[in-house]
Amino acid sequence: MSNPVIHAFFFGRALAEVIGEKVEENVTNALSELGKFDAEQRENLRQFTSEVIERAEREIAKENSDSSNGAASVNSDSSVDLQETIDELRAQIARLRAELKEYANSSEN
Repeated sequence: MSNPVIHAFFFGRALAEVIGEKVEENVTNALSELGKFDAEQRENLRQFTSEVIERAEREIAKENSDSSNGAASVNSDSSVDLQETIDELRAQIARLRAELKEYANSSEN
């Protein structure tokens, strides 16, 4: 066994085995870390989504309670304002039509 070729063969084989084991270990660790990272990100996203939904539901509940307290007065005021606006627009349209007729009649003469 003092043959240098045999020593080189066993040395090369041992080197290849150790390198293979180290590569396998590193790949396994990298995949494990990637899996942990993915799980953490999914959990963070789930928590974020839950927080957003909770806040939205609180705001909706708050809005519903606020609007139910003053709903009657707001609805009657807004419908009166809306009707007033519609009436004013109709009056403006009528005035514009009259002015257009007057202009058309004056330009014909």
